Amino acid sequence: MAQQHGLILRRQVLAAGVPPERLTALLRRGELVAVWRGVYVARALWDSLDEYRGRALLRVRAASLNMSMPHVISHDSAALLHGIRLLEEPPRWVHITRFGVQGSRTKNGVKHHRAPYEPGQIVFVDGLPTLDVPRTAVDVCREHGERAGLVTCDSALREVKDRSLLWAAVAPMCSWRHVTTVCACIEQADPGAESAAETLGRKLATELGLGPVQTQFGLRDGGREAWVDLRIGRHLIEIDGHKKLIAVAAGGLATTSPDEVLWREKKRQDWVCGFKLGMSRLTWVDLQPDRWEATKRRVLREALDTNARFGTSIDDLAPYIIRRAR
Repeated sequence: MAQQHGLILRRQVLAAGVPPERLTALLRRGELVAVWRGVYVARALWDSLDEYRGRALLRVRAASLNMSMPHVISHDSAALLHGIRLLEEPPRWVHITRFGVQGSRTKNGVKHHRAPYEPGQIVFVDGLPTLDVPRTAVDVCREHGERAGLVTCDSALREVKDRSLLWAAVAPMCSWRHVTTVCACIEQADPGAESAAETLGRKLATELGLGPVQTQFGLRDGGREAWVDLRIGRHLIEIDGHKKLIAVAAGGLATTSPDEVLWREKKRQDWVCGFKLGMSRLTWVDLQPDRWEATKRRVLREALDTNARFGTSIDDLAPYIIRRAR
């Protein structure tokens, strides 16, 4: 089981001499959990894994372990294995790519794809044959569209640090469906985005048409330093995540009480805006499709107010701007 990441197949259990009725009893009592059809894991291991990544990864491994046909892990499942971001977590399906499949089809929770790939695009992640990061980013774009594709391309560019690798992955796809969406995502990708919400915030800010959007804008004065997620001219946009208020022990980012986090955040904003900068604050809910246009109107109103008060040039901030990457 250790070589299979804690997973065991039904046929392996029976081959070890465990009677079928004993296996049924273990499942009924919850000592074993059925991760996939005919694939099990100990309850203690399952309970130790988070829903969005740990369990999703185990499902990918379980589905692959249970397949007899040759395949490579691809799309959303490959993104999970590589640790690059997805807009939708956990993914709905396990994705594989195979030769000889007539069109994409979904069966028993697995989506089978037929798109050709080069042998050089296969890498092994924890023993699983997986399409590499550039090809995975391109496939996610084709599968899910611009919003999801941009999130994954941002993360992939942070990983590979070379945009030309993404362009090389899309080069053979000149006549494939949705290739224009892929090209747009690669062109717009920015490794400065540190989360899916920051990617969507940058997309929204770009759609305002007020000028270039900078990710990770930093200021320093004396011994004090602060970073903000996005900047357009003299207007800043900060993406607020709930995890900032959740303790590290509970899976969040807070090392102090929520009250202390909020107090520090207020003081930070006051200090940054003291440089004659305006700020909009957005949450994940603000960036959802049903709130997108309303959020754009709000941010545009706030940004135009900043422009009217302070202008758009940041030349006067040159002595304070941090030039290195965050």
